[in-house]
Amino acid sequence: MKSDCMQTTICQERKKDPIEMFHSGQLVKVCAPMVRYSKLAFRTLVRKYSCDLCYTPMIVAADFVKSIKARDSEFTTNQGDCPLIVQFAANDARLLSDAARIVCPYANGIDINCGCPQRWAMAEGYGACLINKPELVQDMVKQVRNQVETPGFSVSIKIRIHDDLKRTVDLCQKAEATGVSWITVHGRTAEERHQPVHYDSIKIIKENMSIPVIANGDIRSLKEAENVWRITGTDGVKKKMTLQWAAVATFLYAEIGLILIFCLPFIPPQRWQKIFSFNVWGKIATFWNKAFLTIIILLIVLFLDAVREVRKYSSVHTIEKSSTSRPDAYEHTQMKLFRSQRNLYISGFSLFFWLVLRRLVTLITQLAKELSNKGVLKTQAENTNKAAKKFMEENEKLKRILKSHGKDEECVLEAENKKLVEDQEKLKTELRKTSDALSKAQNDVMEMKMQSERLSKEYDQLLKEHSELQDRLERGNKKRL
Repeated sequence: MKSDCMQTTICQERKKDPIEMFHSGQLVKVCAPMVRYSKLAFRTLVRKYSCDLCYTPMIVAADFVKSIKARDSEFTTNQGDCPLIVQFAANDARLLSDAARIVCPYANGIDINCGCPQRWAMAEGYGACLINKPELVQDMVKQVRNQVETPGFSVSIKIRIHDDLKRTVDLCQKAEATGVSWITVHGRTAEERHQPVHYDSIKIIKENMSIPVIANGDIRSLKEAENVWRITGTDGVKKKMTLQWAAVATFLYAEIGLILIFCLPFIPPQRWQKIFSFNVWGKIATFWNKAFLTIIILLIVLFLDAVREVRKYSSVHTIEKSSTSRPDAYEHTQMKLFRSQRNLYISGFSLFFWLVLRRLVTLITQLAKELSNKGVLKTQAENTNKAAKKFMEENEKLKRILKSHGKDEECVLEAENKKLVEDQEKLKTELRKTSDALSKAQNDVMEMKMQSERLSKEYDQLLKEHSELQDRLERGNKKRL
């Protein structure tokens, strides 16, 4: 097939790889394909305003391959028209691969239109009807990959979403496995025209992909492009930590800091016990157990999510490593895997240190109590020793006094002991009498209480009867009146 009849010039700057732009960490500004507008003059104009990547208008691949006139009218380019993606409408893999071979010296890649909702396109088997034919899309991508051997030549698709988003995610994953360089997602269904764009759906698709995803739909200014970029997390966005993982990382550093502070050797446990006894901790303690369990559940959920991401990108990593046609996608997957592993370590260590921190606080509290009890017991033992020494000294004095006074005093002491025993017996007898009197008084109190309850019930009954009599009397008076 001849391509020299086209009004084109081979661009000397085809080294500008669009995939590298998506991995640059900056917002990639793409001029979407627009019917009758996205031709060379318009593309030259938008490039002067920092447009990073331009598409041609949709070209029907069958006409482009069969007609030189179609090539001359539909596709023109020049040396400054880089990087450039040619968008084709196709439903035949062979014709598409032939069209791709014609444009490959003059463009950076081709794009398969699977999103045009116009009736004529869908009636011909082009555009949005292809989102329901994933096998055909896969076959077209494979054929182009096999026929075009130019290094770095991209093959992308532009799609719309299904009502059931799972079908869209499945289509994208099949296209990714076939070798698509990136996917452009217009956030409307084939039936929707001017309804709001479902940017949340684009975000979900992006989260399930490891290749670049371009958001499309209702983006009319740079500010809107930046807003959509932030909302969807599509490629071109600089992959910083998300807010949740930044919070978990901060939480992890705070845990490590607290553990190090608690382990400082010059702060004794008693000091921590005093700190823990502040009123503010007493107020927090009422919510502590709930907060502790809530944080554990959150960390477990994040940990499991990180495990899922690691498993996902590890499997993709194995596939991409064997692929020689897409080293850029392999690097992108490696970066995704690295981030998921980082998130796994952050959530896992946060959970571990949270449990260690709880245990450490408990141990410090218990140690402080044990040390306090030890101090009290030590004081009691010292006091007991002093008292024992004092009693021993007094006992020695008494022994010396007894020896000096002789037997007479022993008789006196015996008499006094007998008297003390008698007094003790009398006191026991009086205590028994007092106890009997106390129990009798308690019984009397119980009886009085029961009588009081009976009187209260009788009083309530009388009040009830009085109120009934009063009601009858009032009704009688009303009848007389």
